[in-house]
Parts: sequence; C-alpha cells; structure tokens
Amino acid sequence: MKKVFGVKKDKTPPPSLNEASDRINKRGESVEEKIKRLDGELAKYKEQIKRTRPGPAQEAVKARAMRILKQKRMYEGQRDMLYNQTFNLDQVAFASEGIKDAQQTMSALKTANKELKGMMKTVKIQEIDNLQDDMMDLMEVSNEIQESLGRSYNVPDDIDEEDLMGELDALEADMSLETEGEGVPSYLQPDNEPDYSDELNLPSAPIGHSIPARKVNNQVEDEFGLPQVPRASLRG
Repeated sequence: MKKVFGVKKDKTPPPSLNEASDRINKRGESVEEKIKRLDGELAKYKEQIKRTRPGPAQEAVKARAMRILKQKRMYEGQRDMLYNQTFNLDQVAFASEGIKDAQQTMSALKTANKELKGMMKTVKIQEIDNLQDDMMDLMEVSNEIQESLGRSYNVPDDIDEEDLMGELDALEADMSLETEGEGVPSYLQPDNEPDYSDELNLPSAPIGHSIPARKVNNQVEDEFGLPQVPRASLRG
C-alpha cells in the first residue's frame, strides 16, 4: 500500500516572525553589498569618462556606466522593498508581543480575582464588626484597671479646692518676701542676731596696752598672777 499511495510527508512548520525577519534582513544585506560594488564600478567609469576625449571611446564608456547604473537602480528598488517587508514584520511582531502580554495580564488578573473571591468567603463583615466591639470593650476595661491602679492612697476625698488655693497663694507670698533682699533668699542672708554686750556692761578689752607686772612677796608676777620668768641676758 505504501508503494502504491506513498508515505505522507510531514509538513514543515511555517517560519516564525523572527525567522522571516532575519531571512529578509540577510537578503537586504546581500543586495546592499551589490549596490556598493556597483558604486565602485561607477566611480571608475566616471574617471574614465573624464580622461577620455569625446568620441566613440567615450560613448562606449558611457554605455557601460549606464548599464551599471540601471543595475544599481534595480538593486536599490529590491533593497527598499526588503526593508519595507522587514518593517511590516517588525510591526506585526510588536503587535503579537503586545497581544501576548495582554493575555498574560488577563490570566494573572483572573487568577488574582479567583484568589480574592476565595479569601472573601473566609472574611465576614459581621465578624469584623464584632471584633471591633470586643476590642473597644477591652480597651475600656483596661483604662478602668489603669485608673484603679493609679489611685493615690491616704488622700482625703473631701478636700476643699478653695482652701488649697489659699494655701498656695500664701506660699507664693512667703516666697516673694524671701527673695526681696536684693535678689538673695532669706536663708542665704546673714543672721541679724542681737548684741548682748551692752546688756552685760562688760568692759572692753584694752587694745595695744599690756598690764604692768607687780611684786608679791618680793617676787615679780606677770599680768596673769604667775611668777615671771627671768629673761636671759644676752652678752656679746
């Protein structure tokens, strides 16, 4: 049967956009090289035309140059056509990549949407509200506990605030009196103690005069009533 009908050949897959673009670019490069070679030949013919006198020889050179110029124009047309095809392929490739990116974005959004719906099923607004109410109650209880622990002991509750304000004003008045002595507090000023010397009527001690010594039982006594020690005489 295979000999009669033959074997079905596998079809080669069509080229991708990148493969087609690369192939056209290679053809364009080949055409570009041919154009450069023709430009070199045309430059030589131009020099020959300048050096050749007018006549049959010059006309023959011009004919060859005209043929080269026609080939150059043909290759330039092919190059422009190949470049246009490459541009079109690039545009299609850009659009294809954009569509692929959009597909991936849509796929990611669908997956995220599915996950969000699954998570929303486990979260209920009523439970959140109840949780918030419980937290408010706990905070109120905590504040009451803190206030209870922060109360001061041995402080009477029936203290009159007006009496406290009166005591505070009196304290400020005392402090202002203490600071009147040229800006020096009273506790830093010297004490003004009374002098009791006038009341006792004590005689003042002599200044600069000594009490003369006296003799008792032929013995010289000093001012304190003690025997006076004789002074040693100094001899030279």
